[in-house]
Amino acid sequence: MAQETDRQDRSRIAELESLISRYQESYYNGEGEVSDAEFDRLWDELKQKDPSNPILQRVGADSGNFAKAGHIMPMGSQEKAATPEEFLAWAARHRYDEYLVEYKLDGASLELQYGAGRLIRAVTRGDGNVGDDITANAVRMQGVRLELRSADGSLVPFTGGIRGEVIMTHAVHKQHFSDKANCRNAANGLMKRKDGSGSGYLTLITYDVWASEGGQPYADEVGKLDWLAALGFTTSPLRICRTPEEVIDYRASVMEGRGQLDYDIDGLVIKERAVNHEDAMRARPDRQIAFKFSLEEAVTVVRQVEWGESGATYTPVAVFDPVELNGTTVQRASVVNPNTIRNLGLRIGSHVVVVKRGEIIPKIESVIPSGAGRNAGATGAGSPDGSGADRSGGQLALFPGAADEQDIVFPTVCSSCGSTLVDEGTRLFCPNRACPKRLLHQIMKWVNVVDIRDLGEKLIRALFQDGVLRSVSDIYTLTEEKLSPYFLGEESLSREKQSLGAKKVVQSIQAHRRVSLERFIAGFDIEGIGETVVEKLTEAGYGSLEKILALTPEQAASVYGFADIMAKTLVEGLAENRDEMQALVGSGTISLLEKDATLTLTGMSFCFTGELRTMKRTDAQNLVKEQGGSVKSSVVKGLSYLVTNDTASGSAKNEKAAKLGIPVIDEDAFLALVSSQTQT
Repeated sequence: MAQETDRQDRSRIAELESLISRYQESYYNGEGEVSDAEFDRLWDELKQKDPSNPILQRVGADSGNFAKAGHIMPMGSQEKAATPEEFLAWAARHRYDEYLVEYKLDGASLELQYGAGRLIRAVTRGDGNVGDDITANAVRMQGVRLELRSADGSLVPFTGGIRGEVIMTHAVHKQHFSDKANCRNAANGLMKRKDGSGSGYLTLITYDVWASEGGQPYADEVGKLDWLAALGFTTSPLRICRTPEEVIDYRASVMEGRGQLDYDIDGLVIKERAVNHEDAMRARPDRQIAFKFSLEEAVTVVRQVEWGESGATYTPVAVFDPVELNGTTVQRASVVNPNTIRNLGLRIGSHVVVVKRGEIIPKIESVIPSGAGRNAGATGAGSPDGSGADRSGGQLALFPGAADEQDIVFPTVCSSCGSTLVDEGTRLFCPNRACPKRLLHQIMKWVNVVDIRDLGEKLIRALFQDGVLRSVSDIYTLTEEKLSPYFLGEESLSREKQSLGAKKVVQSIQAHRRVSLERFIAGFDIEGIGETVVEKLTEAGYGSLEKILALTPEQAASVYGFADIMAKTLVEGLAENRDEMQALVGSGTISLLEKDATLTLTGMSFCFTGELRTMKRTDAQNLVKEQGGSVKSSVVKGLSYLVTNDTASGSAKNEKAAKLGIPVIDEDAFLALVSSQTQT
């Protein structure tokens, strides 16, 4: 098994090396094939699998269409963070009195080289040390200065390099180059044209300076931008933040407002005020970081909160302005419970960060404090409090204040029975055990968990309405005689016709009287207690109904995967259903299956993802359980196999399985495994 995993890792590393090299080459030659987000995903995977891989130390390579020239300033790759958690981890190692934050421009890097104040050459990024000399194209670009002159017109005798990013504005892209996938690709292609045509449509935005002769014309990073602006260069916007948390809030405000900018940015660059040339000379500087935007998160505004009703529980669901996450449009997310609303400080009108990091269900990650994004454009670099004027002309909309927000109204009365709801913080629920809505939900939950497919929802509702079904136990009292009126008309009944539908339902019920202990407990609809949760109890030594019913909250909380709240909910739910549980088992209506160490899949665990061809996923999961194995809803450490018919996809589950060394097999391999285990 270890050898096979090692072989798979080596194969994947080789594949990643090939893909990264290919995409780097196409990017630096103006024909980028994939998005930055996709490229970053491949880069991060290689970094995780092989941190010392030489590919990670290489920037890229330009075409052979131009003469080569060395850089004055190395153009290495920056460290990057894609999530607030990753940024905070970096910030914990880099504690600055203030954090200088600039836009991370989504274009192509260019270094202007000057001698005694006059432009000598313009050099592309290339491999980070040597690039293409595209001076003939660069002199046509907006923002490129052939001479450096002060406000009074005198020549500034600067010798050294000025670095910036070549961008194409949205307006230019829309009017002249809409056939190109995006502004960045279009800009890359134009600046590399041998005849230089189209370079006049491009703009250079500058952000870095280094004098190769004499002293530096600035005192710190803020002074760099002041010096560039004084010479007439377009500069990168700057924001000064006091804390890492302020940086995160500012990033959220920029994420929301960047659509108002006339050029693309794909993140922020965070650095300290002091100039650290030694760090900047490294292939991958450590004292600054690119805090990137992600396709898996977006900023939006909450418009209302709806309360979903599931059994006894009322769950808040936030409805917000639609946003794109991972290629899908999202406008709803569960807020879990009242405490989540309170802890987030969520209100109607709140600006929120919504995430979908490899997950299927969106989540509200955080609420942006009112006024946090009061100016998402540039501030005057010389203003120590970051409150100066916007030098870029790129001011973004301000966030509204608290006056524009409203408190969320919680329901107080059960919509079914009229009982006063109980707000425990972690749960808002109806306490009435006899509440019709609770009873109906429990019956449906039992039928679903035990998998009595022929007893459908419509029939259950009709039986419940008529008082025929009022508990799980009532399911097993159903007969063909009781069910026939729900399948046959009065005339057919008067002729004593038999109902094949009623017969089928009864047979299905009787075929599901032998269940595992895990299914039995999960079928009683205790909040948050599913089969996987009960498996943790049985694995911890509570392998019988008697032992589980005797659990105290303290004992349950000590089981791995449990916590005080879940333990309390479990014990209370067991107490509510104790009599019916014991009656079902004691009367022989339900037989609990005991664990059998001789079953073929005993000790193995499986996680299924994606569509199966030959069976439903529930059937495959049942097959595993019938043979003594366990089913996991996610990829976790110790999982035996991840089963998917798309074994080569870059899904989050596939990636996590690769990271943990868990074998990924397809449906055919799964069935072959079950068959081989059975034969042995």
